[in-house]
Amino acid sequence: MPSTPPEVASSRSPFPAGADSTDASVTQLLHAWRAGDAHASDSLVRLVYAELRRQARLALRREGEGHTLQPTALVHEAWLRLGDQRDARWESRTQFFAIAAQMMRRVLLDHARTRRARKRGGGGVQITLSDAQPAESTPLDAVDVIALDDALARLALLDPQKARLVDLRYFAGLSIPEAAAVLGVSTATVGREWAVARMWLRRELEV
Repeated sequence: MPSTPPEVASSRSPFPAGADSTDASVTQLLHAWRAGDAHASDSLVRLVYAELRRQARLALRREGEGHTLQPTALVHEAWLRLGDQRDARWESRTQFFAIAAQMMRRVLLDHARTRRARKRGGGGVQITLSDAQPAESTPLDAVDVIALDDALARLALLDPQKARLVDLRYFAGLSIPEAAAVLGVSTATVGREWAVARMWLRRELEV
């Protein structure tokens, strides 16, 4: 991938519902990039950059006051880490954005740990453990981003699929049907597991 993605003026997602042709184009470019096509990454970033910016804004909105990253910086740092995923087995646009969200989560976590170290352990970094669709749901309590990561690690030991579902819904902002497609399960299963995962996290993160 290019070292930094280009600036894109529009913040609107380039993937409206039912955009099958765009989905196919992204998947084809991912395969070409994995095969070593130097031009594929340039074409890919033009298709995905606006959506990556949307994910970054969503992730930063959940952080409390005090974070220093802007959406563009978060996208750029995540993009650099995506370069290490070149050999991943790319299956779809949705899978790509799920991995991108994981990279953003790692960037935010690293920044939170750095800030905490500078404060000598004082003052946790707060985010809002809201649903993946804030406009359609009631936010949960604010939690420490590092505590959330620790809780997700424990959840992954107990139930890896539920932990991955939290990544897909909370960090990638995927809808229930999109998450179901990535996980290869029914939407009903995702709905049930998402409710259980959120309840488990609430309990684990209670102070």
